[in-house]
Amino acid sequence: MLDQYNAFDYHGAINYSWEITMGKGFSLETYPWVYTSKYTENKEWKDEYTEKPHKSPEEEALMAEKELSELLQKRNSFPELPLVNYTTQYGMGCFEGMKAYPQKDGSLKIFRPDENASRMKRSMEGLMMPGFPEDKFLEASINIVRKNRDCGFFPKYDPAWEADNYVSGHSIYIRPFSYSEPAIGLSVSSSPWIVFIATPVGSYFDPGSSKAVVTEKFRATPGGTGWIKCDANYVVPILAKKEAALNGFMEAVFLDSVEQKYVEEGSSCNIFFKLKDGTLVTPSLGDTILPGINRKSVIELAKDISVTVEERKIEISEVMEKADECFVTGTAAGVSYIESLTYNGKTAVFNNGVQGELTAELQKMLKSIQYGAVEDTKGWMVAV
Repeated sequence: MLDQYNAFDYHGAINYSWEITMGKGFSLETYPWVYTSKYTENKEWKDEYTEKPHKSPEEEALMAEKELSELLQKRNSFPELPLVNYTTQYGMGCFEGMKAYPQKDGSLKIFRPDENASRMKRSMEGLMMPGFPEDKFLEASINIVRKNRDCGFFPKYDPAWEADNYVSGHSIYIRPFSYSEPAIGLSVSSSPWIVFIATPVGSYFDPGSSKAVVTEKFRATPGGTGWIKCDANYVVPILAKKEAALNGFMEAVFLDSVEQKYVEEGSSCNIFFKLKDGTLVTPSLGDTILPGINRKSVIELAKDISVTVEERKIEISEVMEKADECFVTGTAAGVSYIESLTYNGKTAVFNNGVQGELTAELQKMLKSIQYGAVEDTKGWMVAV
């Protein structure tokens, strides 16, 4: 399904074979520049940009594995942040994920960071901590990519990516996250840090099977934190996805926790179904479903090509009987098709197990905007 990668090509550098974990999506090959901001007693955010130890990309490509590993560990070290706190002890933290994409014209642009800024602020306030200002979030997002670009750490656009609708495209993953002050008791953070790091990123799902299974676990409950992109929400999905993988599935799909019959999400992504009548359906938002930014974007793109889109509750029985395409969306997943879904021992195969036309079209539309292959008429891409 998804391509593997051999090397990461930095702009201005000769192709070389620094073997990084691109095929696995996320990587701890963190870039040198990081951003931190601390909420002070004066109710202000104090910013700091730090340049972690590094050599040039070309020099790092030639380093021995042990030497490179030691360098990367130094880049991933934040001794100024306390080990024991509300975040590490109780999962009282939240984060965002977004990408900066190399453009055909050689520049870099970030996809809809204003949406991430808004969601991050809502998440923090939902956890009863001070919300990080949206204007500061946008400024930090741009600066962290720019500073790393200026010292050589960023991918160069490759026209070969166009052949598979940019599934094989490289990008920069930006991870902002909150981190609480020192603490051990049960409470909420009143003076947190915000940290921004950046890494190279490739495909989220492994190549091969894209089969999914309905898990018996529940991701969220009404009245809980399902709508917040918080740390603790990912424990159950990780367990469900690992359990699914042990049984030969790529993805786990959650049902609602009350009636146990309505589809809600994938393990870390929103989910869509194209029904046999041509309607595109995705579960409606509520306090148990994360409001995905790619989800929002795909809905708009589908409407642009006159697809009827419904945001509503959808029963698993309707999916099994009436869906002929299925895909998931997310910052990591992009638009990724699901070939089949297994529920209670029965399997529904979508579009004969291959990517459907609508899925492919939406994937191409979204990626083409992100990589600058078509004009961004929506104002989604923010220049670095």
